Amino acid sequence: MQAFGRLLDVLDELREKCPWDKKQTIESLRPNTIEETFELCDAIMKNDQHEMMKELGDVLMHTCFYAMIAREQGLYDIADVLNTEADKLIFRHPHVYHPSQVGAAVPKPLPYIPEDSKDSECSEFSKAETSDQVLKNWEQIKLKEKDGNKSVLSGVPSSLPSLIKAYRIQDKARNVGFDWEKKEDVWLKVREELAELETELNSENKERSEAELGDFLFAVINAARLYHLNPENALEHTNQKFISRFNYIEAHSIKVGRPLTEMSLEEMDILWNEAKQKENNQ
Repeated sequence: MQAFGRLLDVLDELREKCPWDKKQTIESLRPNTIEETFELCDAIMKNDQHEMMKELGDVLMHTCFYAMIAREQGLYDIADVLNTEADKLIFRHPHVYHPSQVGAAVPKPLPYIPEDSKDSECSEFSKAETSDQVLKNWEQIKLKEKDGNKSVLSGVPSSLPSLIKAYRIQDKARNVGFDWEKKEDVWLKVREELAELETELNSENKERSEAELGDFLFAVINAARLYHLNPENALEHTNQKFISRFNYIEAHSIKVGRPLTEMSLEEMDILWNEAKQKENNQ
């Protein structure tokens, strides 16, 4: 708590005395927040704990900065942010907390709690013994919140990258029972979509080919989800693997003084396999 208070004090002083901090607005901070979030994600993918610690601090700083600006405008402050989050978690976990604990730390009613909320409101969700049951309850409880999601899929941010968005859409649909009965059945859909994609590619109709490519990717992401694989992480690992192997080829071309454009595909393929072998030996 002392460290958190110190951060808030530093931000207050910077807001008062630093020309850059003085001029920041919620809109001007947004691009920086996106960048900081991606830098945190990079550190997570690299399993660099020291870098993660630093990037978590940057993300936390942005959270506090937004709350500070809101406080200046008389809207809310960091205490409101923290209490609202705590109460939201309590409200969405009736299998852990009694509904009467919601709002205990906040003198004013929270905007997301239904006005007619009673202890019985979430009684049907009071038992959850597995993580899957918790997730299913979570989606239903959010629909009961006063300013919560108006529909199951409305909680998926429109600005999410398409791959992550597809996964979240499928996962939310699953939580209300819209899913394959047997995960193995998804492969029929994957093969069906691949065949349709190949047909359209052969017809050279770009618009229909793009549509079928989207359907195929959506089906593959669905398969990954059913087998408890995260497609975003899987693809990023492959991206990093490709970068490492391609960098190996490029480093060799620099070493021998031959530009990549002058190397044959066969030569590059040999170097690619060398890089792959070095990975396997590590």
